[in-house]
Amino acid sequence: MESMTARVSVLIPALNEEQAIGDVVRSLLSPPGLQSLIREVIVVDNGSTDRTAAEAQAAGARVIAEPIRGYGRACAAGVRAAHPASGVFIFLDGDGSDDTSQLPAIAGPVLNDQYDFVIGSRVRGHREPGSMLPSQIFAGWLAGLLLRLRYGVRYTDMGPFRAISRDALNQLNMTEMTYGWNLEMQMKAAREHLRILEVPVNYRLRQGGVSKVAGSLSGSFKAAIRIMKVFFAVGFGRAG
Repeated sequence: MESMTARVSVLIPALNEEQAIGDVVRSLLSPPGLQSLIREVIVVDNGSTDRTAAEAQAAGARVIAEPIRGYGRACAAGVRAAHPASGVFIFLDGDGSDDTSQLPAIAGPVLNDQYDFVIGSRVRGHREPGSMLPSQIFAGWLAGLLLRLRYGVRYTDMGPFRAISRDALNQLNMTEMTYGWNLEMQMKAAREHLRILEVPVNYRLRQGGVSKVAGSLSGSFKAAIRIMKVFFAVGFGRAG
């Protein structure tokens, strides 16, 4: 289908994911069905101290460095580096937990101009036991409730696997450089009345390494605080 030909840049922020990142990149670049959609895979090395960059490059990704750590900062660096002809950005994690075979279901509605923003819901999809902590599921439910009350839009998750058109992302004027990037995108998409679709996605146990958020109590606490700050800043007018 001509409208779905190689107009997608896949952007993967990665911090110390040497055990999984190579397989993630290969799972995107090898299948013929995905090759027809994907123009490039960009791995943003966010200050790794292991072989993340080398493994990603060996697997075929274009690797760029963003040494100042921050999930949102790494995502923004990937957007800036993306090929100018890419009209759609896919974001996903580099730990192997996202099912890359579902990329057409995420990207297709945006490529076909049916929606501006598509987010994969791990809560509504099939999850391997232990792949999401109860605290993560609760956080997604709580954020969904707050956003439904604030904007009338239904979300069930803040999952990383998502697609957005370049024009729509430019419209959002993203500013959050840490854990709140995903929530900021969802809130601003609702606030700006983008065409939003949530689809169920499969979710697996990470294929190596340790989660930077759910892997520790301090990481979960810091993420929760940041997410609440983003909610009030965006939802009540203190963010652009």
